[in-house]
Amino acid sequence: MSKHGSALLLETDELLRPECECWQEGFCFVAGVDEVGRGPLAGPVVAAAVVFPRGVPWPGVYDSKQLKAADRERLDREIRAVPGVRIGIGEVPVEEIDRINILNATHRAMREAVLAAGEVDFILVDGRPVKNLPCPSRALVKGDSRSASIAAASIVAKVYRDRLMDELDLRWPGYGFKEHKGYGTAAHLESLRRLGPCPAHRKSFRPVREIIDPPPEQPELFA
Repeated sequence: MSKHGSALLLETDELLRPECECWQEGFCFVAGVDEVGRGPLAGPVVAAAVVFPRGVPWPGVYDSKQLKAADRERLDREIRAVPGVRIGIGEVPVEEIDRINILNATHRAMREAVLAAGEVDFILVDGRPVKNLPCPSRALVKGDSRSASIAAASIVAKVYRDRLMDELDLRWPGYGFKEHKGYGTAAHLESLRRLGPCPAHRKSFRPVREIIDPPPEQPELFA
């Protein structure tokens, strides 16, 4: 089977090196954390935290951006089926994104995901360091291709948010949310100009803001 969600992972696999290093340092409950939805023009930003138990085979996860939707759905089921796995979701809505800016909203979603996952004593977070996490953490650039826990979190977060965008597509038809998940594709921009923004749109994001008259004030960056 391919690396895109294939054979079970064991502690000797390279993708578990960050987790093994944490265990060797004495940490027991290591959460991988990742977010999805930072760049779209519409919909919430979502983060997931995944804590796999030690001593059991893990699903052959991989960076969610490299997977087809069907593979993500399958792996999401496999991740959730691991005995003892704990998963937390953090979701920050459009209104809050517009109020505090997308960076702060993303960090809030990550914190909420960790708290929702239950007992966690160390965090592996994708990308740059995140302030005010509830326990010690380590940031890994391109972590979703370096850590199995982060890769699992990226899959869970992506599947969760995609389903939310499918629901928004039913609530606000005409924008194509089901197809582009809120990202600024040419089709999305055309429908935005034609129909104007709907309540699911982020009014602080430039392509949306430029259509609104008068444009809303920009939130200050304080993270």
